[in-house]
Amino acid sequence: MERILEVLWAISDFLWGTPMTVALVGTGIYLTIKFRFAYITKIRFHFKNTFGKMFKGGEGEGTVSGFAAACTAMANTIGVGNIGGVATAITMGGPGAIFWMWMSGLLGMSTKACEIILGQRYRVKYDKSMDEYLCDRSFVMKNALGWKTGSIILAVFVFVFGPWTNAVQTESVTSSLYEAFQIPPTISVAVIGLTCFVTIAGGLKRISSVMEKVVPFMALAYIISGIGILIMNFDAVPGGVALIFKSAFTPMAGVGGFAGASVRDAIRYGIARGLYSNDAGTGYGIVAHASAQTDHPVRQSSWGWGEVFLDTIVVCSVTALSIILTNSYIDYPDITSAQLTTVAFKVAYGKFGGYFMACAISVFAWTTIIGMYYSCAKSVNYALGDTEINKKFSPVYMVYFLIPALVFYNIKADMLWAFTDILSAMYVIITLTFIYTKRKEIFRLYNDFWNRFIPELKAGKNPERVSYETIEHEVTK
Repeated sequence: MERILEVLWAISDFLWGTPMTVALVGTGIYLTIKFRFAYITKIRFHFKNTFGKMFKGGEGEGTVSGFAAACTAMANTIGVGNIGGVATAITMGGPGAIFWMWMSGLLGMSTKACEIILGQRYRVKYDKSMDEYLCDRSFVMKNALGWKTGSIILAVFVFVFGPWTNAVQTESVTSSLYEAFQIPPTISVAVIGLTCFVTIAGGLKRISSVMEKVVPFMALAYIISGIGILIMNFDAVPGGVALIFKSAFTPMAGVGGFAGASVRDAIRYGIARGLYSNDAGTGYGIVAHASAQTDHPVRQSSWGWGEVFLDTIVVCSVTALSIILTNSYIDYPDITSAQLTTVAFKVAYGKFGGYFMACAISVFAWTTIIGMYYSCAKSVNYALGDTEINKKFSPVYMVYFLIPALVFYNIKADMLWAFTDILSAMYVIITLTFIYTKRKEIFRLYNDFWNRFIPELKAGKNPERVSYETIEHEVTK
């Protein structure tokens, strides 16, 4: 196992060293400039079209509301990555990793928006095996680029290997629940497995219905609790923020139990954990938002701002400052991942903090597993097409999907994160290929929205809704 871990870390270190850093940061800068910084500066517009319409149905064709689709997406983004991922970034890259996590978030807003536009533009409608609008990387690969063989290979790869990243979630849950309540891991995974199966068995509408209730409530509770730590350590907040900025550009020397970190470590782990947290560039945005009801693909892309802002700028910052202000990463050097964040909350709130974090991590991991199922299931839907076989195979895949999370939860966290990093890097390469090859179509839709659609709305006209869904026939042959 140690040898396997060494190999995985070697591959992960290479990918998330210069290659992924240049690819993601470079793409984020390029897209941000091409969009004229709209996904950073048009805060009022994006807030109105995201959080301002949380409880309103969407306009146009689709399966679920834009908010429900976003909650399904945020089930992937707001989760253990915000808790365990941030903790790992700090222990491996130092406090400076958080600065680079913020940068990946700000630049990732435009990248995530492109994913959403692609998902809406190339989505299809299945009307035989399910009544649902859907899209994923394979649909884009075939419908946008014409790579039919590659799309099948990609679909099989995703639905076979995608479920294995869920072991990260259950490892975080079992360690946190044991830390707080001494609950045996076998009981924890049994409950997770049963409740996840019941939820995903209801399909997209049940999944999105559950997510739009659970995700916002749990995120708000976590943010409020984290702000409480900041208030209790108010005098130390300026110093904590200054430490983040300073160590982002200057190597941090070892102190206490913390071994120290280089600037390269800060960049590498900040961007890697930031990506895992907000999913910008991985292609998950293509999947989750394809089902949304909207009158224009670019309107739904506002959630590229909303998701990343809430996930990386708000929730990740709360986690990072909680760990830094309580000095947990220095005082508890042998603890990492979500367990370190649990310790930070215990330092601040006593036993109650540990209990709360154990519950929060469990809920976040639970929603992430469910969100990941939806993503992987779309690859199954693509591979089998709009057929009766697709409908009958769903229960079988549900069982397979849950096996890694329920059986391999006790693998070392370092190994799980290394494997997740490698898989994420492969998704990034594929997604960035889509964005660059279809950039003209993305920019055409973007310009159409701002130069034609919005001006006509403001003028009191009734602009034609822009929707590109199609009935999928060819895959079923």
